[in-house]
Amino acid sequence: MAAQQVRDGFTELYGTEPDGVWSAPGRVNLIGEHTDYNDGFVMPFALPHTAIAAVSKREDGVLRLHSADVEGGIVELRLDDLAPESDRNWTAYPAGVVWALREAGHQVTGADVHLASTVPAGAGLSSSAALEVVVALALNDLYDLGLQRWQLARLCQRAENVYVGAPTGIMDQTASACCETGHALFLDTRDLSQKQIPFDLAAEGMVLLVVDTQVKHSHSEGEYGKRRAGCERGAALLGVDALRDIPYGELDAALKRLGDDEEAVRLVRHVVTEDERVEKVVALLESGETRAIGPVLIAGHASLRDDFRISCPELDLVVDTALASGALGARMTGGGFGGSAIVLAEATDVESITKAVQEAFSAAEFTAPRVFEAVPSAGARRLV
Repeated sequence: MAAQQVRDGFTELYGTEPDGVWSAPGRVNLIGEHTDYNDGFVMPFALPHTAIAAVSKREDGVLRLHSADVEGGIVELRLDDLAPESDRNWTAYPAGVVWALREAGHQVTGADVHLASTVPAGAGLSSSAALEVVVALALNDLYDLGLQRWQLARLCQRAENVYVGAPTGIMDQTASACCETGHALFLDTRDLSQKQIPFDLAAEGMVLLVVDTQVKHSHSEGEYGKRRAGCERGAALLGVDALRDIPYGELDAALKRLGDDEEAVRLVRHVVTEDERVEKVVALLESGETRAIGPVLIAGHASLRDDFRISCPELDLVVDTALASGALGARMTGGGFGGSAIVLAEATDVESITKAVQEAFSAAEFTAPRVFEAVPSAGARRLV
C-alpha cells in the first residue's frame, strides 16, 4: 500500500509513471555504540519503518527531488553544481548520494525522485541512512552500476561524511542495505565482514521495545564530532591505528599509559569495553541464551552515560524506569544526546513497562515518548 501511494505521488508530481519503487529501512543498534568509526564491532538490525522512493532516470544532468514528509514543492538541482556542504536541507542526503556516485566515476545523468518515510527523524534510528540507501539502490538498479550492497553503504557513508558534513561511521548505511528479516547483523567495521545472527524474540516470549524520547538530535552538530576526534586522539596517544587495536585484556595497561588524561581514559574505556560487549552478545545469542544479554545492555548504557557522556535525562529515565518495572535489560541506542532507548522485556511485562515509562515522563513533565516494538526486518529492496 505504501509503495503504491509513493508511486501515485510520483505520477501526480512528474506526470509520468516512475521506473520503479524501492525501500530501505531504519535500524536499531542492539549493541556496539560509537565503535564503528573506531574500526570496531556493531550489531544492528533493520526496522519495519522504511524510506520509500519512486525514481526515474533522466539524461539531462538534472536531479529533481520531492518528499511527501516535507512542506514545499519539487527541488531541482543541476548535477554539475552539486558540491560538499552546500546544502543544509533534507535534500543533502539524496543529492549527496548522487554526488558520491559521480565522484566515484559512475555515469549517473540525473533522476526524478519522490520520497516518503516512516522512520522517525531525529530518533537515533537512522532516518538519514534510509534516505541515502534507498536512493543509492534505485540508481544502482536503474543505471546498472553493478555495485554490491557493502559498496553502496560505503558510498552513502561518503555522502554523509563529505557532502552533508556529518562524521558518522559505516554502521547505519550497512544495516539499511544488508540486514535480513529475523536477524541482527554482526558487522566488523574494519573489513566489513558480516554475519547474520538469528534474533527471533517472539519465539522465546520476549519483545524489544523502542522508546523514542522525542528529544531530537543531529549528527551534524558538534558533540558527536568531538567524541570521534577524542577517540582518534586516544588511539594516537596509544600508538595504534584505531581503538579496535586495543585488546580487552590489555585495557588496564592502556589506560595507565594515558595517565591523568581523563577524557582520553573515558573514551578509550568505553570503546574497548563496548567491542567486548558486542562479542559477548553474539556468543550468548548463538548459544541460545537470549535473556542473558539483558545485563550486557545495561552495562552498555552505563558506559555510554558515564564514560562517553552522551546520554540525557530522558534516556536515563527510560532505562531506570524500565529496569525498575521488570525489564530484562535497557540502554540508549544511536548517536546519543537524545533519540531512543531500547528495552528488552518478557512479552507479558510489556504493557506494565510501557505504562510505567509513560507515567514517569508525565511526572517529570517531559514530552510523551513514542513506544513501539522493534521487529528485525528486511534490508533495502526493490518493491515495484
